[in-house]
Order: sequence, then structure tokens, then C-alpha cells
Amino acid sequence: MFTKLEAIIKKEVLILFRDKIGLSILFIMPVILILVMTLIQDSAFKTINENGIPIVFVNNDQDLLGNAIYNGLKNSPLCYLSDSISGQPASEESVRDAVADGKFLIGIVIPKGATEAIRLNVENMVNETLSSVDTLAMNKVDPFEITLYIDPVAKKSFVSSVTSNLHEFITEMKSQIMFQTFTDHVSEFIPDGGALPKNSYQKTQIIQYKEIYASDLIGESVPTAVQHNVPAWTIFGMFFIVISVVGNVMKEKKEGSAFRLHTMPSSYLLLMNGKIIVYVVVCFIQFLLMLGVGVYILPLIGLPALHLGNSVLGVLVLALCTSFAATGFGVLVGTLASSEQQGAILGSLSILLLSAIGGILVPTYVMPEVMRKVSVISPLNWSLEGFYKLFLRGSNMSGILVNCLQLMIFFLLMMWISSVVYRIKKNI
Repeated sequence: MFTKLEAIIKKEVLILFRDKIGLSILFIMPVILILVMTLIQDSAFKTINENGIPIVFVNNDQDLLGNAIYNGLKNSPLCYLSDSISGQPASEESVRDAVADGKFLIGIVIPKGATEAIRLNVENMVNETLSSVDTLAMNKVDPFEITLYIDPVAKKSFVSSVTSNLHEFITEMKSQIMFQTFTDHVSEFIPDGGALPKNSYQKTQIIQYKEIYASDLIGESVPTAVQHNVPAWTIFGMFFIVISVVGNVMKEKKEGSAFRLHTMPSSYLLLMNGKIIVYVVVCFIQFLLMLGVGVYILPLIGLPALHLGNSVLGVLVLALCTSFAATGFGVLVGTLASSEQQGAILGSLSILLLSAIGGILVPTYVMPEVMRKVSVISPLNWSLEGFYKLFLRGSNMSGILVNCLQLMIFFLLMMWISSVVYRIKKNI
């Protein structure tokens, strides 16, 4: 059996290297995609034009400020707001975990006593403006922090949009408190009204924001277009190996080598093993090349370098599983196709479709809710989510086991279906 497999592998390598143009496309196309798409989208990642940001909210204040922010975000088309996680009320601890797992892009935690701190601050402003109270006798107000837990996958523009809305809600609520407080004092201190607060307290920064990326990559840079585009377009290029596999299968049928192989007392899967080994190796080399572009080439044209996260082993294992999934899909398309043209069209269109619903072309978190649910059927999505966990969320090997398992099950399923289709065609 080993001799047969060795002969099949040798045959696959010879056929592969005869198609020098097709082999070049496999490596050059993804490089061009990474360079062009990253350059195009680099500025897009800094703009504010998206809607429907999934946000989880914790209102520990339970007063004017917390309620104003909650109602404002709830009624805003900017976001999809929730105050519970898996049916349970959200807490600060569960929010961080949920954001780190990618269930929400942003988590907002309003601290207890936030509204009271603003009231005291406004009261001090009013007293200073309308009376001769010694500032030392005024109530001391400590600044408080509104904590934002941020998924590293989220665009910076999303975070800016949310914080901008928070500023608006807080300013409106603070103005209401200030107006009410002045109304309560003005008749006592200034019967004819008309005083304005002094600038000293207006400039007091009673509210501060604390942004925390829900990732184990402590100290790493903020996520960029590079960290989104390199894994996405690398996966896209790896799955496009289907075109080369289809061409290989069709060439075998045309030249008669497939018929000679079928006369051998071997199973279809054994005959495919050589093809699988060769193309998995090609995919893996392709991945390493794309990784090299992200780490070494992109910085030369003024873009940030790709950060590989905490687990190089996890990156390599996930890349290998992706290679198997891409090759298995290529074998299935080659088995189904009756001609090279038919296989090329079927392969390219199916990869584009799986890329579109899988988050390669458009991030899944800006899709409608229905499409987010559909995206989980795409193997490209499984691989992309795995690389996001490694590159952006700081996961290790254990964090991507599910993704790897999904890809390998997909590979085995593709091979099983290919075997069934082959037997049906052979009997016709």
C-alpha cells in the first residue's frame, strides 16, 4: 500500500508542477488580495458608518445616569443592546468573559453611585456660584469610571461611536440635574435669576472612561486592518485551491490516467490520499507565505505588522486543519464536476458564497441577525474565528480546539461524500 501511495504522490507532484501558471496563481493571488484589500480598508477601519453593534450593559448605578444611558442606547439604531447573558442578568465579571468569547463587541459597566457623584458635583458648582460658601467646606467628589470592555475584533470606529453617544447622554443628563439644582436655589439666592456657574467646576472631570480590551494579549497594539485582513484573505486563498484540484482531476480524466488508476485494486479514498497530501502541503506553504507577508512585507509599505498572538503552535495547527478542509472541499468539487469549466465555475462561486456568509468579505458582526446565524455553516468562518481567537483575543491551543475539530469533521465529511459520489458515477 505504501508503494501505491508513493507512486500516487509522485504522480500528483509531477502534474502539479506541470501547471506552472496555476501554481503561480495559488501563491500570487492571495498576496495581491492581502496588499490591495488591506490598503483599501485601512482607512475604512477608522470611519464611523456602521450600525447594529452588539453591546451588553450593566447598570450598577440604578439612577438617572445609568437609566439615561440604557434608554438612549436601547433606542439608538447604532447598537443592539442587551442587559443579560445566556438568560442571566449581566455582571461585570460575566461581561468581560462574554466579550472575550466574542458574544458581544462591547460591554459597558456603569458604576454604583455615578448619578450621586454628578449631583454632588453640580451642587458644589451651584454653591460656589450662588453663595459665599468656602470651597473647602464643600462636598468632596471623587471621579468615577465608566468601564468599557472591548472585543479586539471590533473596529476602532465602533468604540468611538459608542463613547460619543455616551458623552451625549451624560451631557444631557448632567444639564438636567444642573437646571433642576439652579431652579431650586435661584429664588433663594438670586430672586431675579441670571447667574452662571463659574468655570472651575465646569472643567471638573468627574466622569472618566476606562477602555479594556477583553484579550489575554496584554500590552499588544490595538487591532488594525492588518489583523483582520491577513487571516481572512489567507483563508480565502487557501480555499481557492479548489480550482487547482479540479483542474488536476479533469486532466487525469482527459489523459486517461484516472481510468488506469481505477483498474488498480484500491479504494477511491486511497487513490485520493496522494492528492490530499500534496495539496495540503501546498496550502500550508501558501499559509506560511501569507503569514510572512503580514509580518515582514506590510510594515515596509507603512502598515502595522501582523501579531501572531500567544500560541505559534495553535496558529500552525489551525492552518493545517484549514488546509485539510480546503483540500477536502476541492476533492468533492472535482468529483462532482463533469468538466474542467464546470468545476472551475462551481468551485469559484461556492468559495465566494462561503466567503460572503462566513465573514471574509464582510465582518459577521455587521450582518443582519439572520445572516449571523447562517454564517456558522461556513468552514471559512470556523477558521477565521479561530485565527481571531489567536491573533486578537490571546487564546492558546485549547481555545481553538473546537474550530480545529469542526474543520477536520468537515474534511472527513467531504471525503465521505466524494467516495459516495464516485461509486454512484462509476455504476452509471
